[in-house]
Amino acid sequence: MRNKLPKVLSVLLASAVVLSACSTGSGGESSEGSSSDTKEITVWAWDPAFNIAAMNKAKEAYAETNPDLKINVVENAQADVVQKLNTGLNSGSTKGLPNIVLIEDYRAQSFLQSYPDSFFELTDVIDVANFADYKVGPTSVDGKQYGVPFDSGATGMYVRTDYLEEAGYTLDDLQDIDWDKYIEIGKVVKEKTGKFMLTQDPNDLGIIRLMVQSAGSWYTTEDGETPNIANNEAMKAAFETYKKLMDSGIVKVVSDWSQGVGALNGGDVASTPTGNWITPSIKAEASQSGKWAVAPTPKLSGIEGAVNASNLGGSSWYVLNVDGKEAAAEFLAATFGTDVDLYQTLNKEVGVIGTFKPASEGEAYKAGDEYFQGQKVVSDFAAWTEEIPNVNYGLNTYAVEDILVVAMQNYLGGKDIDSVLADAQSQADTQIR
Repeated sequence: MRNKLPKVLSVLLASAVVLSACSTGSGGESSEGSSSDTKEITVWAWDPAFNIAAMNKAKEAYAETNPDLKINVVENAQADVVQKLNTGLNSGSTKGLPNIVLIEDYRAQSFLQSYPDSFFELTDVIDVANFADYKVGPTSVDGKQYGVPFDSGATGMYVRTDYLEEAGYTLDDLQDIDWDKYIEIGKVVKEKTGKFMLTQDPNDLGIIRLMVQSAGSWYTTEDGETPNIANNEAMKAAFETYKKLMDSGIVKVVSDWSQGVGALNGGDVASTPTGNWITPSIKAEASQSGKWAVAPTPKLSGIEGAVNASNLGGSSWYVLNVDGKEAAAEFLAATFGTDVDLYQTLNKEVGVIGTFKPASEGEAYKAGDEYFQGQKVVSDFAAWTEEIPNVNYGLNTYAVEDILVVAMQNYLGGKDIDSVLADAQSQADTQIR
């Protein structure tokens, strides 16, 4: 998935958090100079084809009315962003740090809570009511807003309609279904077409994240601090559903991202329930144009409040409490915070589906996509974005997930589900709290 970081870095982050969280207060190396005094700001982000490209489009748009501000967009691998930011903030010095930094939503609370005085408050800079509700939780602390929500990780079920039809189904049969129905359809598709229904990398539990959030739950309790595994109804249902998938014969097991995309482009699988960031990878296979469509994400069976919408990935922009913070905040407010036209450009030219609600009324969001049989997929994802449950990702998403990967293997190997989750809870309590 687009914003996923190698899990070994969760250890690095966790250890940085354990150290004394020295922070730069407003009196540190930052100044109270006006934004008009600032002539240059720096932005850190990763992924030149997506995040960097989007920031450069924002830079161009802003320059039309604010040509005097120089904006340096610096590419760093996400691993380097995490490491450099932790090292700098933990040292108590802001020297060498950027004015604006992109942080993955799953990691945001780790930074905001560990270095509470190091981020510039944006409560009065943007109107959070204009953004998808589920993005506000990760980007704020105690009612104070620190991030400008960026891209949506809204999920959908991408499906090959030609395989569906060969198996006797239509896209209508996949509307608002649960995972049990999905598995039932997948078995028929496998029997009739010989195609697997989806791929899975056993070391990537993104689909568990997707399932759990769709039920309004997470790996931790609502405060984001206490591991929530053993007595988590949604977690248990997600584990059981995952096992049903793996035991059903409809899953093609892959070992990494490249193999997963290869299976999609090679026509080996009939669907993929995942984040909308997969769209460019699917469309990269031009020969399959007109064969794909997108349906809502399946929901967990038997869980009250579970919905056919979820999230997987996504990041937001933050302003550090350093010289130039006012100018940086003004730039974000004028671009990602309010510019509907910019979001149309980002969608058409970069493939971004933002979480800025007013953007959904724009031309690009309402346009049909020939690759997806004329379906208005961007509009659909924008609508699903507003249905995603808002959960607190807390400080330790990847640390808990490392534990869950092992727990899942034990469960698939025959160990009782309650024992597996109890063991995972105990391990998480020991390692994290």
